[in-house]
Parts: sequence; C-alpha cells; structure tokens
Amino acid sequence: MAGGYVVIICRMNTAENQTNPQVQWLEITEANSEQRLDNFLITYLKGVPKTRIYRMVRKGEVRVNKGRIDVSYKLQLGDIVRIPPVRVAEKKDEIIVQPTLKFSLENHILYEDEGFIVLNKPAGFAVHGGSGVSSGVIEGLRQIRPQQKFLELVHRLDKETSGCLLIAKKRSVLKLLHELFRGDGIQKTYLALLVGQFQRKKQLVEVPLLKNVAQGGERMVVVSQAGKSAETLFTRLKQFQDVTLVHAAPKTGRTHQIRVHAAWLGHPIVADDRYGDDDTNKAFKKRGYKRLFLHAEQLQFAHPVSGDLLHFTAPLPEDLQELLNHEKPL
Repeated sequence: MAGGYVVIICRMNTAENQTNPQVQWLEITEANSEQRLDNFLITYLKGVPKTRIYRMVRKGEVRVNKGRIDVSYKLQLGDIVRIPPVRVAEKKDEIIVQPTLKFSLENHILYEDEGFIVLNKPAGFAVHGGSGVSSGVIEGLRQIRPQQKFLELVHRLDKETSGCLLIAKKRSVLKLLHELFRGDGIQKTYLALLVGQFQRKKQLVEVPLLKNVAQGGERMVVVSQAGKSAETLFTRLKQFQDVTLVHAAPKTGRTHQIRVHAAWLGHPIVADDRYGDDDTNKAFKKRGYKRLFLHAEQLQFAHPVSGDLLHFTAPLPEDLQELLNHEKPL
C-alpha cells in the first residue's frame, strides 16, 4: 500500500527508475476514492508540470480501467489507473516536525474513531506548512501516524488559536464534514477575552468581510461592503476590570472573522497583534498575555456516518486559565 493506492507494477523509487521510468498500474483504495483524477495525478506525480499531466490524460496516455477518461473523473474504489513512463522530480528533503509538536499531538486528542480525529490544537503551531512555515499540525500527525494512509484537515485555525480541530481519516468522511461546514451542520463556539467592558449580554454582528487587503505591506481582512457576508454572535460570560470574557459563535467561516468583528465592535481580542491596538497590546504583554486569547472551545455536529449528535469541549489551556484567574472581576 502506498498513500491510498496499491502499486501493481513498479514504483519509481530508485535512481535507475528515475532515469528509465516504466508504466505503472495503480489500484485505488478508499484514501483516494472520490478524488478527481487530475488532483490525484498532480499529487502522485510531484514535480511534473500540470500542462504535461493534462496532456497525458488528453492523449490517452493515462487510462482508468483501460479506457480513456476525462480529468474531472472522480476515482472509484478498485479503479486501476495507468500511469505512463514519466520522469518525476527527485524526492525533497524530509519534512522536519518539531518534537514539541509531536508530543503535543500525542497528548491532545479529544476523540477518535475510524473516520476522524478531534484534536485540541496547541497554540503556536500552524495547522499546515507553507508561507515560511516548514511544517504544521497535519504534517506532525502524518509522521506520528505513518500507518494512516489518509489524513486531511477538515477546517483551519490560526496559528495562535488553540482548541477543537477536525482531521478526517477517510476521503468519504472529509466530503461529508465539508458538507456540514458549508451548511449550518456544525456549531462552533470560541472563548475570547476582549479588551474593555463589553456591555451587552448578547450582540449579533452581521458585517461583510473582504480579505487580502494590503495595509502597510501586510495582508489584512477588513469590513467592507465589497466583501462576503459574515455573522458572529457574541455572548458575554464574565466582566473583569478592563477585559470581558465572551463566547463567540461564528455562523459563517470567513478568515479572521471573530478577530475582525471583535475589533469592529471596539473590543479587539487581547494580544491580537494584527487587529488590536499596539499600545494596548504592549500593556497586556507586560501582564503576561503573550499570545492571542482565542480558543476554539466547542464543536457540535451530527456524526457523518451514524448521525448521532456529538459535542466536544476543549479545556482552556493552562497558561490562559492562569492569566484569567488573576483578573479582577467586577
């Protein structure tokens, strides 16, 4: 077995095969079932230009079950894919995952079954590598679970945000969970500490958000009528002398939605170095708030297979709880 398919005839693992590649026949397993043919080929033939891949399919060099096929075809369990002789790029250096991340992942799983994992993501780690980050949560999980042939993020959390994160272990489950996210099938609730005294018990924010607006060389999300609709319900939990603990329930899933909506209200999240006030952040950092006080506390949804209602809660990290314990309540 190799990454979601069974290689029936010769893989190109050796230097000799890199020089003299041969035809390969791959049997599709559940890990790649329902995946588009072009996406499958792009992943498998790393280093081969996309134009070359599409040309191979168009000319019939790539075949499924011995027949010509379109790039949009969704692979099915048991399909046999013919891969023509093609040179692929040499394997890149192994991805390095921090030992601290591996340890955290092993000890922060809230729930796991055959279809998915609910992880209490530790703060300070990106969910995936890229943009200057060599590796993240998903790469770490793949390293500590080498026997698991399919692991994919269902959704994302910011690097400094901790809490409930869903990872699919089957492509079929990934598809079902994505459908729940696109609708209103998954209820997410975050804990956030806002700057100042939030006076209202509940406040629904419905203002559109536009992302990737450059401000001072940094990509930002801003409130704009040209953006996409976004909706967040803030519920006050406890007031302190100069901060307020709230539940934030996003009804949509826009980038940085809670952070931007909180700032729009005039109560940015404590230690938000992107949307908060610099002087205020400096003052809070002196008090020990060294990272964004945003925690994905709860997830609730129907199990994608059994239909049973599931409710997961990730406890607030000790460092944030300790800081909160020292705040003076009103």
